[in-house]
This record gives sequence, C-alpha cells and structure tokens, in this order.
Amino acid sequence: MNHDRLIARLKTRVEDKVLLRLINKFLHAGINANGILLRSEKGVPQGGPLSPILANIVLDELDWELEHRGHKFARYADDCNIMVKSKAAGERVMKSIRRFLETTLRLRVNDQKSAVDRPTKRNFLGFTFSAHSQRIKVSDKSLSRLRDKVRVLTRRTRGHTFETIIAELTFYLLGWKAYFGLAEVLSPLRDVDKWIRRKLRCYLWKQWGQSGYRKLRRHGVSVELAWNTSKSAHGPWRLSNSPALTQALPRKYFKGIGLPELAGG
Repeated sequence: MNHDRLIARLKTRVEDKVLLRLINKFLHAGINANGILLRSEKGVPQGGPLSPILANIVLDELDWELEHRGHKFARYADDCNIMVKSKAAGERVMKSIRRFLETTLRLRVNDQKSAVDRPTKRNFLGFTFSAHSQRIKVSDKSLSRLRDKVRVLTRRTRGHTFETIIAELTFYLLGWKAYFGLAEVLSPLRDVDKWIRRKLRCYLWKQWGQSGYRKLRRHGVSVELAWNTSKSAHGPWRLSNSPALTQALPRKYFKGIGLPELAGG
C-alpha cells in the first residue's frame, strides 16, 4: 500500500490535521525485526488496530470499480473473489483488474495467492465449495489448522488435568464453530469430531496407566474385554479406537462432560 496515495485519499475525507499526522506516524512507525528497527516505506502494520480500516479506505475504490463494471464479487479486507462465467473471462478480468490495482491504486498483487479457477478449487476466508453439490464447506487448510490446535491442546507434556484440557478445548471449539457454523457439508466435521474423541480416549488411557483395567470395569466394560485390553501390547493410539475404550468412553460420555460437537446442533 502506497503511503502518499493513502494520505492523499484520507485528506479528501478527513479535515482534522492532528488525526492525519497521527495516522502518518502510525504508518511510519517502523518494524522491529530481531531487535532492529526498520523504516516502513509502504504497507500498513500487520495486526495494527487501524490497518483494516485503512485497507478498506483504499480498497473501497476497487469495490466501486467492480460494481461499475457489473462484476459479481466478494471482498473481505485484501481477500477478494470475482465470479465470472468462463476461464477466458476470468483471465481477461484478472489482467484488467491487476492493471487497475497496480497503476491506479498503486498496490501489488500477490501472484502466489491469485489464480483463475473454479470455486471448488479456491478458498475464501477458510471456506470453499463442494465439487458435487456446490454447498459451502470448510476448506482442507482450515481443518488441518484445527487438528494442529487440538494436537497442541491434548499433549500430556503440558501437564494439565483432563478437566483443564476439556475446558480449553470447549473454549476453542465453540469459537471455531461460531465462525465456521455456516458450513453446509458436515461429513468432514463429523470425522473431526470422531478424531477429537479418539484423541481424548488416548489421553485418558495414558493417564490411567496401570489402573486401566479398573477404570474400564468402572465404565461398564466386561471382565474379559477389560483384561485383554489392559494387557494388550498395542499402543495407546490404536487402543483408543478399540471396543473397550469406545464402550467405556462413547460419544455420550463426552457430550455429558460438555465437549462441543462441530457437526452437532
């Protein structure tokens, strides 16, 4: 983002010179890179409270240009999708809009994140579309990040109690579900729900240790199955999906302790 053009744009809307100087200082505050202060020549500070507003002030012109051309589009901050009817039209619009962004708005287009493709092969704000039903689904990248976060929260090396793990998972999953709740394709979320329950069974089985047999019996597992499972040579992850553990710690158990389901109501 070009600073001179941004300030010139702000001057057409803002008369308060003190505010303009403050924004100018914000833009030129610099970047701390490993203890070295680097001068900010362009762009807005990542994560800064003013950055989204300043970006929208500049990209508002892009919205008006796309509307003037009659395009259907969706934009959030600097992430924008433009819908056209064919690949040829997409390539033509891509070239034209790139020229507008670079010459008129003096912005740089990220080539690695820009492409002409079908909606089912593109991600927007963590979502994509099903190739078969054209319904909204959570992108694979978003699901991968979710799994990574769950792995961190369920590590036994963190030294937290199981109750604390459940509380942290509940907080995170409720927030995640609030954002991705408009997804229409639920089968991937059901798979993640099953995987999370298996991770928690694995966590508990490790925690039970030598008392595994007694714990299984207390959860209603038969003597024979509890004995065979507790003496099994298989590792915790494999046993977490065994008949004994799934019987002792079923879906109902986790719902009872308040664990949210991503695919649930």
